Amino acid sequence: MNIQKLTGLTGLVHYKTLEDKVLFNTDAGMLNIGFWDEDIVRIRLGNAQVNTYPIIVGKPAQKKIIYSGEDGKHVVRCGAGELRLNPGRPDGEEPFEPISLTFSYNGRKVVQPSPDGHFVRRFRIPPFARTQNGWFFSVALQPGAPIYGFGEKYGSLNKRGQKLVSWAEDALGVNEEVCYKNAPFCWTPTGSHNQDGRSGYGVFIHTSARVTHGAGYPQWSNWSYAAHVEDEVLDLFFIAGDSPQDFIKRYTDITGRTTDVPLWSLGNWISRAYYKTFEEAEDVARTIRERKIPCDVYTLDGRAWLDTSTRFYFEFDAARYPEPEKFMAIMKELSMKLCVWEYPICSAEHPKFKEFDQKGWFLKDRDGNTYQYEFDLSPFGKVLTPLPKSGLLDFTVPEAAQWWYDQHIRLHKMGVDVFKVDFGEQTPEDAYASNGDSGIKFHNALPLLYNKTCFEAAEEHHGKGIIWSRSGWAGSQRFPMQWGGDPQASWNGLAGSIIGGQSWGLTGAPFYSHDIGGFYGGSPDAELYVRWLQAGVMGPFCRIHGIGPREPWYFGDEAEEIVKEWLALRYRLLPYLKRQVLEAVDSGLPVMRAMALAFPHDPLAQGFELQYMLGDHLLVAPVLQPGGFVSLYLPQGVWYDYFSGEKIQGGQVLELTLPLERIPVHVREGAVLAEGPSVQHTGELTADNRIETIRVFGMPDSHALDHEPDVRITCQADLTAIECSAVVKHEVFGAAFKKKEGRLEVFQEKD
Repeated sequence: MNIQKLTGLTGLVHYKTLEDKVLFNTDAGMLNIGFWDEDIVRIRLGNAQVNTYPIIVGKPAQKKIIYSGEDGKHVVRCGAGELRLNPGRPDGEEPFEPISLTFSYNGRKVVQPSPDGHFVRRFRIPPFARTQNGWFFSVALQPGAPIYGFGEKYGSLNKRGQKLVSWAEDALGVNEEVCYKNAPFCWTPTGSHNQDGRSGYGVFIHTSARVTHGAGYPQWSNWSYAAHVEDEVLDLFFIAGDSPQDFIKRYTDITGRTTDVPLWSLGNWISRAYYKTFEEAEDVARTIRERKIPCDVYTLDGRAWLDTSTRFYFEFDAARYPEPEKFMAIMKELSMKLCVWEYPICSAEHPKFKEFDQKGWFLKDRDGNTYQYEFDLSPFGKVLTPLPKSGLLDFTVPEAAQWWYDQHIRLHKMGVDVFKVDFGEQTPEDAYASNGDSGIKFHNALPLLYNKTCFEAAEEHHGKGIIWSRSGWAGSQRFPMQWGGDPQASWNGLAGSIIGGQSWGLTGAPFYSHDIGGFYGGSPDAELYVRWLQAGVMGPFCRIHGIGPREPWYFGDEAEEIVKEWLALRYRLLPYLKRQVLEAVDSGLPVMRAMALAFPHDPLAQGFELQYMLGDHLLVAPVLQPGGFVSLYLPQGVWYDYFSGEKIQGGQVLELTLPLERIPVHVREGAVLAEGPSVQHTGELTADNRIETIRVFGMPDSHALDHEPDVRITCQADLTAIECSAVVKHEVFGAAFKKKEGRLEVFQEKD
């Protein structure tokens, strides 16, 4: 598509003012202007009636709007928000000028038209245009301003200069632009009204269709954010804000936030692709406990519990698991939660296929026949066994979705604790759902509907929902949690996984994990395995997984001992991680925070994209190359080495070469960390031992003093009167406190 040849919208005429919106006619249909709230303007173009999916779950503020005509422009106001529409000049008048808009908030211009000019017309690329199969729009992007979001993209976090596509793909790694989890949401922290980095705008495109974005993409425009939306209606939200946190909060106000998760889900998960027999699966599980590898969740991957030729119908392979309850009993004996794999694809070889087909539960082709999905196994070689022709479950059929939900409930009651909700990216463009949408609209909606169905069953059973899902779309952050798919077992695979997790977080999703050790490409060596494990431990969720053995004892005695030490750290940090989960529930902020999000006023920090903050206080810099070398940046302020307690002045780059047992973890001054005991699984935690230690790093600030929900931390001068509800004397630097007989006593002080 040559966007310079698109004809911009014209013919703007005021049609009607209602209490919550203003309607205009244009030469391409109705233009609807409303405000979600005074800092969020919503613009809708097009007359078509389209199917919607459960993407938007928030409620608009329903504040009064006012329309007026001023200086030849149409003005719509809502509180401190103002939208000015320039009607332009129609084709035939010189110079031709299409419809454009400016959105201001609190008197500052937030969103403006692209500044790209042309010899014979005002705009080189149109502000709005109808295309052959959708809509195009563009807005100004300040010179030098970064732009973030778009999903779990694995390249640089700052997407400036990139062309990106919002389209769920089986990415087969973390090596290119395609990814499993997409969302047509982005934000730039510097708006067009100033240069101080404190303001900017976010853009959310409400659609399930493919969106192609040009984020200062040179082949489109260096100075614009532009997008092509392959939908019959263009539904845009422009968000004003003073910080990255504002954009994420307001986006998740619209599309929803995560719920709380069970404590056990924050423990270690272990699996491989795959355990071939009941006996092998039992033997590995027992070995985990015998070798004292901390673990809460054990996963039976696809072929580990299913008959491949007849999957997926929620049935244990009768040849290997004639009595699946026995395996459930073993899991309970070992105090492990059981996770089993699934995908939304039903084999034509299963006896129930004909019954489901007659009920209309599968996607159709253009002739109304059941779509016969065939797997392309060419990328996998002999890694995967041949898979049969299958039907793709149509989650727009209420009875089909209910059956899927009911099977989850049945297996939950049998003893399955959680599902690995795999795939979800396979809907072809020429397939059709029961609501009439082709794959062009349903393709990206499937991950949302699929995840929602599985999550709600878990929530119904447990009270707190948890799934382990791969694909995602706008709104998927409501259904914790997602992992990064199938990374290559290489140093680049590790780096790409870290970038992908941060990018998903910058897109409003708070949780992420990756396959520790890498999924494909052979077995990692011991060094890569340990470095990946360290990064995985210092993440929102933690899972060891890959093709072939990934259990620690396969990588040598030294690696196994280091793994045990780091997993022990993981369990000590559970109170801290749980606090970060509650923060995500409240604000939408990710647990794994890119430096651009955590330090928006420090331009130097934003360039260090392979390090991140784990929650409020811990700065993590994974080692991403052989030999232990890592370069990291400590932002301004005082920091402490988590392990040694060394006090370090920030505002500097550190170049370190570390032994295999260490990666850099630094704590910002003022942090108060509640830590628990080193246990083998969360079942060993009780109300009495869940908090074992309170560590204070420097002078506690007011935020840190509320850090742990079960231990209210306030400042008191009398250390002899320290109780569980009132903890630290704030002139004690680097001190640590330990609970003893209902009191918290100083047990260590650092210089």
